[in-house]
Amino acid sequence: MKVLVLWADASSPNLGVRALAEGAKSLVHTVWPTASVEFQSFGAGAAPIPIRERTLVKEQFTRTSPLRSWLSGYDLVVDMRWGDSFSDIYGVRRLAVMSAFARLVHACGIPIVMGPQTIGPFNSKLGQMLGKASGGLANGIIARDEASASYCTAIGLDRAVLATDVVFAIPSIKAPPIRDIAINVSGLLWNENSHVDFRQYRETVINVCRRLIDEGRDLSFFAHVLDSEKADNDVPSVQAAADAIGKPVDVFIPTSLAEVRDFAAGSNLLLGARMHACLNGLSVGTPAIAMAYSRKFEPLLRGIGWQYTVDLRFPGDMAERIVSLCRREDQLRDEMPQLRSNVDAHMKRAAEELERSAACRGH
Repeated sequence: MKVLVLWADASSPNLGVRALAEGAKSLVHTVWPTASVEFQSFGAGAAPIPIRERTLVKEQFTRTSPLRSWLSGYDLVVDMRWGDSFSDIYGVRRLAVMSAFARLVHACGIPIVMGPQTIGPFNSKLGQMLGKASGGLANGIIARDEASASYCTAIGLDRAVLATDVVFAIPSIKAPPIRDIAINVSGLLWNENSHVDFRQYRETVINVCRRLIDEGRDLSFFAHVLDSEKADNDVPSVQAAADAIGKPVDVFIPTSLAEVRDFAAGSNLLLGARMHACLNGLSVGTPAIAMAYSRKFEPLLRGIGWQYTVDLRFPGDMAERIVSLCRREDQLRDEMPQLRSNVDAHMKRAAEELERSAACRGH
């Protein structure tokens, strides 16, 4: 069995994107333990040529090419769309380019399944047309939350199977805690952004940390998007937040997905504004309080039975809500076994849909 995972970069500086890659691979291996799994995103990857926009445009009008010959060697393609890109929130152009690759896979007769992801919104008529057409080519669609599954039905793609994020497919063991509260400071929100008021986010983080320290808690800041030329990387924001607190905090800058998961596993509690920082915590058995900035958080977490989300987009004393949840740490920890049972049931459905989709080759 040979499987290609699209749009999940195993070497991305964003450890959430790496979690999508590793999670998709782990999900495939729950069905086919000896399967060969390869990755392709923009640029370099398993493909014989770099994947660029021009490449995909040309391929729509070419019947024989190295790219088509390469694709014919796979038994299944799992399209992860970077987790959030089966929508037009990042622009119709990005949706169109990714959809062009899906059309190419379909033209080669290779089964394609939309891996567990957020689906929608498509805010434009063109986006909705592209999304519906691209989804219509898939042999299977797996939504990672109920809102996405319902949205799929609303736009005429009524084949979506409800599961959850692939991070829960990654094998893990809960480690004995060696630190108290792990806090991810998001570079996306620390700087000016289109999601929340960055000044309010900074104030909330600083206020929460000072109050927790005053209550006797020990804090460890960590990055979940590694240092890079991109402005939204977490490293400068982690360091800036540590300086702004004015009180002792530890700082951890991981170098790999495995390191950040080990770090999360060794913590009593995790606070995060990066969704996959929270999901990495929950998937290794550490209670996590999510500081949400978009609609992708709450439906996904509610779908696995986890209700501890504070939405930064809404008015109110966010710092007080977060600190209050931290005081309920024992209650959160008691709910972890049920959460694990819930996600295992979801991942079983995802694995069954992968197996069903793979059987569609040549149909």
